[in-house]
Amino acid sequence: MKTQTRRSKSLAIGVLLLASISIRAQVNVTTWHNDLARTGANTQETTLTTANVNVNNFGKLFSTAVDGQVYAQPLYLSGVSIGGGTHNVLYIATEHDSVYAIDADSGTIYAHVSLIPPGGTTVNSTSDLNCGDINPEVGITGTPVIDPASNILYVVSKAKVNGNVVQQLHALSIATLAEELNGPVEIQAEVAGTAKDGDGTTVTFNPVLENQRPGLALENGHVLISWGAHCDNPPYHGWLISYSAGTLSQEAVWNTTPDGESNGSTQSPQGGIWMAGAAPAVDANGDIYVTSGNGYWNGGRDLSDSVIKLGPPANNTFPLLDYFTPFDQGGTGDSDVGSAGPILFPTTSSGAQLLVQQG
Repeated sequence: MKTQTRRSKSLAIGVLLLASISIRAQVNVTTWHNDLARTGANTQETTLTTANVNVNNFGKLFSTAVDGQVYAQPLYLSGVSIGGGTHNVLYIATEHDSVYAIDADSGTIYAHVSLIPPGGTTVNSTSDLNCGDINPEVGITGTPVIDPASNILYVVSKAKVNGNVVQQLHALSIATLAEELNGPVEIQAEVAGTAKDGDGTTVTFNPVLENQRPGLALENGHVLISWGAHCDNPPYHGWLISYSAGTLSQEAVWNTTPDGESNGSTQSPQGGIWMAGAAPAVDANGDIYVTSGNGYWNGGRDLSDSVIKLGPPANNTFPLLDYFTPFDQGGTGDSDVGSAGPILFPTTSSGAQLLVQQG
């Protein structure tokens, strides 16, 4: 089981006080950990030093209350035309299915939208999911992604409508948080497979069981979304789905364990893409890297406990290019290779591309 840390309902932003350090152009944060390699690095930082990073120059600038817990990483854009002027803006997503656009310098809320469908509610952790990892409600968990070229923020919500749990992909204007591209679209998917939760030939995406924990990725016009589970409640799979950034049409679907069977003490089929909230990593060729958790493995179509390399979306799927699985996969206990996401190192002088992952 992958546990999750509860987050505060009050967003407190620690910032550099400007009294003693000159103002520099700010670096936008549009995706989980700054870049597609998932390094978390700000390679344009030239101001901070061990001398000026201290309690005199740093402190809490403001605190702004939001309507739910915040599991998604806040995103940041400078120079946004919003609120009757040009401002630096934080984009915050909550488990109450809300997205906020907040002034990064003052805490003023410029826009707020609820992504709960009309007549719907958020998903109750206990009664709807039987899982208290995220409590008391589940709405938006995975970090959104922003396309600064189109001024659109992509985010996945989870809600309950007429007794049914639904997941939706939204494309929101960064200026107003209004829906764009005729969104939202309901997330529905299926793959060919013989896993026991299917009908013998097809496995269908289950919006109740699947936890959209990893951050979203945006690469070459593809919005990449992946899923694990809530409290390991079976039967679940790891899913990776691509949508067109320009039309929100579904482009490709891939499942980590489409033929998963019972595997000793493991409740089939599993193989969730958890990655501790990390977004898929993408290299310069557009190849995609994800990691999977414990579950069924056969070295063919079923790849639990593995680091997985996939090609860009093609022919409604992601071509499997390569994978690594440790020798002791399938051992006792809840041991997961995929409990953390991959990070791509800069290409070496020899041209080699290295990847690091911890699980």
